[in-house]
Amino acid sequence: MKKHGRELRLAVCLLALAMCATLLCSCTGKADSYTAAMPVIVVGSDNYPPFNYMSTDGTPTGIDVELATEAFRRLGCQAKFVTIDWEKKKELVENDTIDCIWGSFTMDGREEEYQWAGPYLYSRQVVAVRSDSDIYTLQDLAGKVVAVQSTTKPEELFLNAEQNGLPRLRRLYSLQNRDLIYTTLIKGYADALATHESAIRQFMKDYSVEYRILDEPLMTARLGVAFAKDRSDDLPQQLTEVFQEMLADGTVRQIVSRYLDDPEHYLDGLEDSTHA
Repeated sequence: MKKHGRELRLAVCLLALAMCATLLCSCTGKADSYTAAMPVIVVGSDNYPPFNYMSTDGTPTGIDVELATEAFRRLGCQAKFVTIDWEKKKELVENDTIDCIWGSFTMDGREEEYQWAGPYLYSRQVVAVRSDSDIYTLQDLAGKVVAVQSTTKPEELFLNAEQNGLPRLRRLYSLQNRDLIYTTLIKGYADALATHESAIRQFMKDYSVEYRILDEPLMTARLGVAFAKDRSDDLPQQLTEVFQEMLADGTVRQIVSRYLDDPEHYLDGLEDSTHA
């Protein structure tokens, strides 16, 4: 009888372990709150206010951090945020160092490089100049020096200027550290910088710097979450469906409004499409 009891307890333990292992392998269900057993999704990003940055207590915060936390919670997962070298993002997601790239990342033109979840927001890629600059249009950039962050969409656009209807520059500075593009403009080493409009406005707010943003944008971009091209599960599709839920129930708007003054500018009809 004792032997039978031990065997029964062992069977129950093995079953419990198998269930935990299954849970840790994938996000298979919705969850109302975090538990220690929830599978972890490693999210890679760099420091990019207001989307992802460290708060005063040293914890990740920002639009993308809050969106990721809520979206993966709804999928029964917990998000773990790690800071990555943005230039190595594709290598890191392909070798499974991270599960996804999430940091105001533009889908447009990269559709075939990754599996995507999204879009969840829109963002304008724009050019900013000093307040006293004589540059007012994109064509005024002819023969000028422009600073961009390397491996970003503005770098791609200016490296292929003619194909993208942009003027030929005198020089393009591609800098690994995003913060240096602002310093380069402030110090007069560049005539203009190009990046996400929201990032420029956040920098001006944080450092009491006044730039003039050109009225004509470089492009309006869809923001998404990138997974490895050869990923075999359906997590990207599940996440896209959760984005649609969060857009429809107002969660995305609520989160964005905590960081940006005009959330409608970044939603641009996305909420309406969820009801179509």
